[in-house]
Amino acid sequence: MLPITVTLTGDGLTDYLQKIRKFPMLSAEEEVSLARRWQEAQDLEAAHKLVTSHLRLVAKIAAGYQGYGLPLSELISEGNIGLMQAVQKFDPDRGFRLATYAMWWIRAAINEYILHNWSLVKIGTTAAQKKLFFNLRRMKSEMGAIDDGDLKPEQVESIARTLGVSEQEVISMNRRLAAADSSLNGLVGEDEDSEWQDWLADDHEGPEAAVAEREQKSSHAKLLTDALATLKERERHILIERRLKDEPTTLEALARHYGVSRERVRQIEMRAFEKLQKAMKARIAEREEQSLRLRKEASDASLADSLPV
Repeated sequence: MLPITVTLTGDGLTDYLQKIRKFPMLSAEEEVSLARRWQEAQDLEAAHKLVTSHLRLVAKIAAGYQGYGLPLSELISEGNIGLMQAVQKFDPDRGFRLATYAMWWIRAAINEYILHNWSLVKIGTTAAQKKLFFNLRRMKSEMGAIDDGDLKPEQVESIARTLGVSEQEVISMNRRLAAADSSLNGLVGEDEDSEWQDWLADDHEGPEAAVAEREQKSSHAKLLTDALATLKERERHILIERRLKDEPTTLEALARHYGVSRERVRQIEMRAFEKLQKAMKARIAEREEQSLRLRKEASDASLADSLPV
C-alpha cells in the first residue's frame, strides 16, 4: 500500500468534497510521466499527484453505492484505498488511462467493504452471491417489485436465470436484504426480562453424551488392540501398514521389506484381516455375555432384597 494518507475528517464530508475539486486534472502526458517516476524511482510526490487527481472519480463511484445504508464517507475511504492500490500497480505503457484501470480497483474495494459491513451477517462469499447481492435491487426496480415482501415465482425464476444462481438463493437474499439485523441481546417477553439468546437451542451434545462417546471410543480402541495382539508379528505389522494408516504403505514397499512377492504380502494381509475380524467378534460376544450375566446377577440381588425376611 502506498504511504499516502487521504483523510475525510476536519470540517466533514462536504468540506472534503470541495477540497478535492481543487486538485488539477492531469493530461495524458503528465499522467504517463508521473506514473513512470513512481514505477522507476518510487517517487512519492508523483504517486501523490496521481492519487489526488483521481479523488473525484472515487467520490463519484462511491456515491452510486449509497443505497446500501452505509455512510458515504466510509465508502469513499474504501474507494481511496482501491485507488492507491491501482496507482501502485498501474503500468503506463499498456496504452490506457489510469482512470480506466483504477475504476475496477475502486469498485472492488467498495464492493468488498459493503459485503463485510452492510450487515452483521456476511451476505455472500461466492462470485455468484456477490453478483446477486449487487444486482437484486436493480432488477427488482426494473420489474416494479418495490415492496419488501416475497417476490413472485416468475420474478424469482427470471432473476435466478439472469444472474446464474438458484431460485432459493434469490429468495433467501431478498428476505435477507428486506430484514433488519436483530441483536441477540434484545429483550423479549411481556416483562422484557430475558434476551433472544436465552431462547436459542444448543445443538451441541450434552456432557452425558460426550462422556458416553468417549467411553465408547475407548472401548472400541481396546477391542482393536486386544484383537491385534492375537496376530503374529508380521501379520500385525502388515495389517497396520495396509489398513490402519491414513496413507497406507504400498504392497511393493512391504514386499521389499520382507523379501517376498507383492502377492504374498496381499495374502498375508487378507488372512490377518480375517483373523482380526474373528477375534473382535469373539471378544464382542464375550462382552455381551458378561454384560447379560452382570445384569442377571443385579436383578437377582434386587429381587432378593425385596422379599420379606
